[in-house]
Amino acid sequence: MRETELDPATSPLAAFGVQLRRSRKAAGLSQVELGRITNLSDSQISNLERGTRTPTLDWVRVADQVLDTGGTLELMYWSLSGPSLLEGFPEYVAHEAKAVELRQFELGVIPGLFQTRAYAETMAAADVRRGVITEEAADGRVAYLLTRQQRLNGPASPFVHTVLDESCLRRIVGGSRVMREQLERLEELADRPRTIIQVAPFSMGERRSLALPVVLLTMADRSMLGYTESQERGFLTRESQTVTLWARDYDRLQVGSSSDVASLEMIRAARKDLRS
Repeated sequence: MRETELDPATSPLAAFGVQLRRSRKAAGLSQVELGRITNLSDSQISNLERGTRTPTLDWVRVADQVLDTGGTLELMYWSLSGPSLLEGFPEYVAHEAKAVELRQFELGVIPGLFQTRAYAETMAAADVRRGVITEEAADGRVAYLLTRQQRLNGPASPFVHTVLDESCLRRIVGGSRVMREQLERLEELADRPRTIIQVAPFSMGERRSLALPVVLLTMADRSMLGYTESQERGFLTRESQTVTLWARDYDRLQVGSSSDVASLEMIRAARKDLRS
């Protein structure tokens, strides 16, 4: 039977179906075999892969273990509850979950992988108040984020190099208590052997080489992908010329930013200022 070709960008359910099919084939299993192992019929597996059936969380967790995805399917599951995530972001997360190295630059807010629960809940609640998402979708967004963060704690955690614009430290989110806790979290992460945090100070001015948040993913085969966002959607690219230009600008940013030691002192200073 000819398989239905899905465009993962059309919907979160389609993206889930595409990733499930790729994971099943990588594991060398047929739809019948996967169904037998996970207590579904082959037709139900087919419906999941065609994006016409929504999985349960329990089934997704079993499938992640059977297919050895590193939790990728559960990450994508949380995007199915509603329009709480940017278009294009679930596709990025599927690659993030398999990357061996992440280099990221962020403006204004702490990157999701580093956010505390309270910080993430504050950001989601703000979108609820603006009418952007429902309370249920906000809960799903936070759960999705906390699931992504689990990869940083495992034995196969990726190497993460993050450059934060100083605005990330100085923009108060959730009040002083939430922000102090968040800055303490950054201090703890900065002490980890596979995490480097630098701060791009305001004094860089026009010399800051990146104007938008950017993530560069290095995969196990050393290929690289780039990701950025607009207000409306996320953009994942494999185009080598674009990724090379972003990587070059990231290198310039890294060199011009404060050292990891000096950056840690900036984080501590920002936290102490909140007590004043």
